[in-house]
Amino acid sequence: MTDRSIDVIEAGLVPYGEALEWQRSLAEARIAGRLERDVLLLLQHPPVVTLGRTARAGHLLEPHDLPVFEVERGGDVTFHGPGQLVGYPILDLGGYRRDLHWYLRTLEQALIDALARLDIPTERKPGYTGVWTSRGSRKIASIGVHVKQWVTSHGFALNVTTDLSQFDRIVPCGIAGVVMTSVERETGNVKRERDLFDETVAAVIRGFERAFDVTLTSASPEWSCSRSETC
Repeated sequence: MTDRSIDVIEAGLVPYGEALEWQRSLAEARIAGRLERDVLLLLQHPPVVTLGRTARAGHLLEPHDLPVFEVERGGDVTFHGPGQLVGYPILDLGGYRRDLHWYLRTLEQALIDALARLDIPTERKPGYTGVWTSRGSRKIASIGVHVKQWVTSHGFALNVTTDLSQFDRIVPCGIAGVVMTSVERETGNVKRERDLFDETVAAVIRGFERAFDVTLTSASPEWSCSRSETC
């Protein structure tokens, strides 16, 4: 019987290059069978820009001092920074459905369910990947994934208390005129940033469990390192 439980690792602030190697190592370990269960990495990055497989040079407007990474995920250009909840699911889709379209829509649904718990109504936008607010059609979460031998990597970026002005330095996801937003902006939340971020993490975990019909169990970073032969 397939194990429908996922180990969730809350890793805090991790430089993008380190996180990239970490998730690649986990994905390879999952493919090779050294990693017996799926993993969801939840973390933040210092300011960085990443370019997906379909990124255009003209969508990187003012990088200046920001590090830029070209990576294997789908999609165009995006920004990561403190206050943004980044999730990297390392899932063997053989235990779910070997269907990339299904995976993307389910990942979106996990975030839609999570944001509903925060009283933010959201939806999909036809023709695009990601999550938008139902009122005002502002983009609150971006998604870009990679799949190798039906094991996933990369994932989603949900703006919580993100400095939204940073998105002016790019054409987010290659969508001209898109307006980016955050949990903080949509709720007018007066909670401390740490409280709001923790509440969002909890909501995302519950949303992920509901959308994928799984149980998430807390694990330490050292646990995954020992099984993927990295860190």
